[in-house]
Amino acid sequence: MDASLTPRHPVFCTVVPPHLLDRIARSEDARRARTALSTLERDSLLRTRRRVTTVQGITALAAPVSDDPNRTVYDAQHRTRLPGAKVRAEGDPAGQDATVNRAYAGLGATFELFLKGFGRHSIDDSGLALDATVHYGEDYNNAFWDGRQMVFGDGDGDLFLDFTVSLDVIGHELTHGVTQYTANLEYYGQSGALNESMSDVFGSLIKQYSLEQTAEQADWLIGAGLLGPEVSGVALRSMKAPGTAYDDDELGKDPQPATMDDYVQTSRDNGGVHINSGIPNHAFYLAATELGGKAWERAGQIWYDTLTGGELAADADFADFARLSVAAAVNRYGDGGAEHQALQKAWTVVGVPTEG
Repeated sequence: MDASLTPRHPVFCTVVPPHLLDRIARSEDARRARTALSTLERDSLLRTRRRVTTVQGITALAAPVSDDPNRTVYDAQHRTRLPGAKVRAEGDPAGQDATVNRAYAGLGATFELFLKGFGRHSIDDSGLALDATVHYGEDYNNAFWDGRQMVFGDGDGDLFLDFTVSLDVIGHELTHGVTQYTANLEYYGQSGALNESMSDVFGSLIKQYSLEQTAEQADWLIGAGLLGPEVSGVALRSMKAPGTAYDDDELGKDPQPATMDDYVQTSRDNGGVHINSGIPNHAFYLAATELGGKAWERAGQIWYDTLTGGELAADADFADFARLSVAAAVNRYGDGGAEHQALQKAWTVVGVPTEG
């Protein structure tokens, strides 16, 4: 079926995975445990509400297609009712609230990469308005895309800082919207891990594009700057070296595998969507650095072509994506070229077959 005709059932996607919050909820530090538990409870409520309210899918509001974004930032004022008070509209000057300004800039950076890099007009390719709410809840340790808008917590100021500080986190969550409007990957098991990986890939590319970095210059971290100063770690995830982003008494050790040899079989976290995403993440990193230069220009284009090409099934597994990405490389750049070879090599290294 043409992906554009597939009913859309947006899922509730958070950047901090539940397995990490579960770990913190068992902390001997009462405040940390209480804050993690509160975030988990809020996420569970929102996840349930999302299932109930999206049975019929969603219909995007008609908007004129423009090469300019249409951004609105709201302030929840530490409550949980969305969207909150409108504090900055498209074209408004920066204000005194750095969180509002970062959210506004992040929405714009995401819009710009998808437009300039791939010719896509906003999340739905039809000029969808980009809305975000900041200062959500009290000590809320997460950020999420709820199927319609972005929402950012301020963090607890201890283990997690303000969730707008990492541009790749903003890009990550908005890319869930792109996936929702294209392949609509089911949020469970390998298709769910692909869903998460798409968000990490394009979140990283948005940061690289904004900083004008090459693949060699990029840090390939998701959530750099988000962890508190006393946490032993550098980010939530590493695409370059999955499993090395953090190793902390409170957060535990980063559980992401880099190859299929260490694939994690679990029923938690929707079948390990935030864990096993390390495998396709690493494949992208390997392909992008093998090709060199600006990662969004060739490796990113191949990933985008695969995601939006209409052949990626909602229940696709890693092998399906690998096969289609190799085909996309051949279709755009030719058989046997550097792009084709880089894709085959990357998927071989992580242990995912490209034929079948």
